[in-house]
Amino acid sequence: MNTLLENTVATASQIILGKERQIRLALACLLARGHLLIEDLPGVGKTTLAHVLARILDLRFSRVQFTSDLLPADILGVSVYERETAGFRFHPGPIFAQVVLADEINRATPKTQSALLEAMEERQVSIEGETRRLPAPFFVIATQNPTYQIGTFPLPESQQDRFLMRIDLGYPDREAERALLMGRDRRALLAELDPCLDATQVGELQGKVDAIHASGALLDYVQAIAAASRRSAHYRTGLSPRAALGLLHAARAWALLAGRDHVLPEDVQTVLPNVVAHRLHAAGEDAGIENTTALVAPLLEVAIP
Repeated sequence: MNTLLENTVATASQIILGKERQIRLALACLLARGHLLIEDLPGVGKTTLAHVLARILDLRFSRVQFTSDLLPADILGVSVYERETAGFRFHPGPIFAQVVLADEINRATPKTQSALLEAMEERQVSIEGETRRLPAPFFVIATQNPTYQIGTFPLPESQQDRFLMRIDLGYPDREAERALLMGRDRRALLAELDPCLDATQVGELQGKVDAIHASGALLDYVQAIAAASRRSAHYRTGLSPRAALGLLHAARAWALLAGRDHVLPEDVQTVLPNVVAHRLHAAGEDAGIENTTALVAPLLEVAIP
């Protein structure tokens, strides 16, 4: 399985140049049964990364372009009266896919954003009094532009908390950008990619993540990080139990990607910024801090048991 994962990362890196770490984080997020938020400037490859993941994992993909006039029914689906049967028939929305790209999620109103809450947490949607299960695996990838840009609505904290990880891609380095300029169009290359995994194998890998061993000392470390965030004067509020669970799940997935059957403190430290930064808000003199590294620095200083 580790060879398959390495091949998956290598294949994705043929399209998303110079961003192997971000690809690994995105894959770890999926294997940990989480959802991914990609926040960055337009044009750096956020949407392309979502397409690449769906393609190489051979998962059913749907894309929703979030706009200010988008309605919840446009995402979830709607029942339409059919004259032939003299009854209503439910037409599923794009949420009924295995990989759902919520493109520019913060350009929709909070009401529309909230249509994703139940789906992301419980893998189901309640529509017109009926609960409908979503396919497995189910992975939401949302992209958002920086909140200072015109026409954006900040994601509510409850919505941000549904995302296991937040990553950014950033500008490519000089070598990667030169390869982009000299090479073929990324979308054309994407169409030629062969799947590296399938839905069944993804499910098996998710099961392997659950089986990765976390020692008592490792759990003490995760708890110490959560406790430090709650009593620290650096933050307005600390990490929730869901955030601590997410940190552990992400560390297990990172260990699996590294070919290990157990979690190391270094795994926790590696995924920590991407798991907790969007859940924390600086307080006091640090209130203006937005840089992820500076924001999580106090938690990286927590002693390892």
